[in-house]
Amino acid sequence: MPRRKQRSQLDAIDQINMTPLLDLTFLLLIVFMITMPLMEYGTSVNPPEMNAEQLPPENFRSVTLKKNGDIDYERRVVSREELMLELRQLKAESPKTILLLRADGTRPYNDVIDLMRDIKNSGFTNISLVTQAERSN
Repeated sequence: MPRRKQRSQLDAIDQINMTPLLDLTFLLLIVFMITMPLMEYGTSVNPPEMNAEQLPPENFRSVTLKKNGDIDYERRVVSREELMLELRQLKAESPKTILLLRADGTRPYNDVIDLMRDIKNSGFTNISLVTQAERSN
């Protein structure tokens, strides 16, 4: 007489059903494909206005990047080379001076970064960006 093998519960699941796993994978893929473009373009940034601390009362100098691209140092127009020379001289005379960088809000971000790089190359590491106070609604 042949022996009958009794089936246990472990023998009942001999294959994994892949259909629910694939459905979940495709659902997540579709959700991410739809939401990623919305997340990328959903943020509006206006950096020239924000709340900040008051300007330091003393021992600071001001560098301004105007709308037309001119650079003002202490209320006079200078070239990048002149600015670098004057900042190196200022760093040698007064190393604890704080530099305030003002830039017009319509200037490209790259221009502001280039000016900050030039200031850093002149020896200053303490550079503060000056912004306007936020308007109250």
